[in-house]
Amino acid sequence: MTGLTGVHRPHVRVLGASIAFLAGAATMAGELAAVRLLAPWFGASTIVWTNVIGVVLLALSLGYLLGARWANGAAPWTVLSRALCAGGLLLAAAPHLVAWYAQWFLPANLALDAADGVLQWGSLATAGLVFLPPMVALGCVSPLIVEWWTRATQAHAGSAGGFVLAASTLGSLLGTFVATHVLVPSLGLVLTFTVAGGVLVLVGVIVALTQRQLLGLLWLVPLAGMATHEAVASPAPSPIVRVLAQGESALQSVRVVEQVALGNPPWRFLQVNESFDSFQSVWSPTPGLLSNGYYYDLFALPVLAEPARERLHMGIIGLGAGTAWRVVDGVRPASMQLTGEGAELDPLVVEYAHTYLDLPRDGTRLRVLSGVDGRMYLQHAARSVDVLVVDAYRNQTEIPAHLATLEFWTLCQNRLTEGGWLLANVGSFGLQDPLLQALARTLAQAFGAEVHVWRVPFARNAVLIARKHAQVPDPAHLVTGNESFDALLRAIARPEMHCVVAPPATLESVLSDDCAPLEALGARSLSRARAVARGEVAP
Repeated sequence: MTGLTGVHRPHVRVLGASIAFLAGAATMAGELAAVRLLAPWFGASTIVWTNVIGVVLLALSLGYLLGARWANGAAPWTVLSRALCAGGLLLAAAPHLVAWYAQWFLPANLALDAADGVLQWGSLATAGLVFLPPMVALGCVSPLIVEWWTRATQAHAGSAGGFVLAASTLGSLLGTFVATHVLVPSLGLVLTFTVAGGVLVLVGVIVALTQRQLLGLLWLVPLAGMATHEAVASPAPSPIVRVLAQGESALQSVRVVEQVALGNPPWRFLQVNESFDSFQSVWSPTPGLLSNGYYYDLFALPVLAEPARERLHMGIIGLGAGTAWRVVDGVRPASMQLTGEGAELDPLVVEYAHTYLDLPRDGTRLRVLSGVDGRMYLQHAARSVDVLVVDAYRNQTEIPAHLATLEFWTLCQNRLTEGGWLLANVGSFGLQDPLLQALARTLAQAFGAEVHVWRVPFARNAVLIARKHAQVPDPAHLVTGNESFDALLRAIARPEMHCVVAPPATLESVLSDDCAPLEALGARSLSRARAVARGEVAP
């Protein structure tokens, strides 16, 4: 007895299990890569992950129901070949479709402070429009294989279902690791979806050939045209910049762009999953202070406030391309010996920084810890630091939760020398920004002392400043002798530009490893920014 024309019973199990395995691998690879595909537009926050997972689960459920219904037909293997081909072509088309739909919700001129709600609902809508159809098709695969298996081998449905589920789950396991560690870093997102979709189409064609039903796939030709259309995996850069390097790491999308203004030397920017007017690191032709609007200049405060120090050891969490190091190194007195360590989680960022942004390679003064999480750096650092800079972001406004809690700031305090400085950049919209205030309260609790919050002029950033058993200087009374920095201090000295946050009376408002609702605080921050823009509340 045969289940497919020319396929004998002993081969049905092998072919059925192989199809289930490959479909499972493609499904999981598509799900994981889907978040990466959405990240340049909507970020890679927990909300985006939730939206993608929710869409995939809904689609698979619908697919199981449809597959169960179509399995009652006369030729489930014919439907199987069509589901595989349709799912594969739609998956291969995903990069093009994401770019198309995302631009509906995120116009090119949309600023971050006007994006309240768009990041959440836009990512959900885009994920639904792009990934619901292919995942519904892939959800049909398992019920159809089980039906074919039972008809061809006379096996019990439970036995066939068990083998199919086992093969599909093992395929999902493989797809998880291969997509994250091999396909995306090596091939990029577009080719990853092309490979995953192409494998499914190939299997679908093989099934159709065994049944001599290849002509039945002609209706999929329009989908093939869409899948082979030139795809765009990230937003186009500004017309005033040129891309020097662009790639996909195991963590995120990374690119380096160069901006050239008429009559001025070129500046370079490191961008990670960026869709708004933002960046992760900046490089200017000469080290030192950058100018108004760049929060990195405030990281020079410890050096300029204590110019008589002979030695200063600096730690940087979220090294990026090393902007903080270049700023501090450029303003230090010649008599001060500056050394440091910088932890950067993404090795591709470090590679680009070495090549395009003058990040030191020799490690004689700055030791670059590539692929190291900031919290792990604190736990295992060989020595204490005099200055600790925290500038860790995944993209746009997303601070990793484990780098924002009481436990984390306590580790920071323990790593500082007596009188040591901590400076943390926080993207925010005014001194009363909910996220900024929560972080300031938590930091104050960890240090057992007041935390100073200094807004950066002409920027949507603030810097939290704390010291270990020492006072933070008042910007209104500090004079460093550096003309540019003193002008920055005078701007910050205005009442609306700085405040002091004391340790809270209770721990209820403090972020902890157990409870750190940064997503909700970030949403409230964006909501407040929109209210400020409308004039409903004061900045």
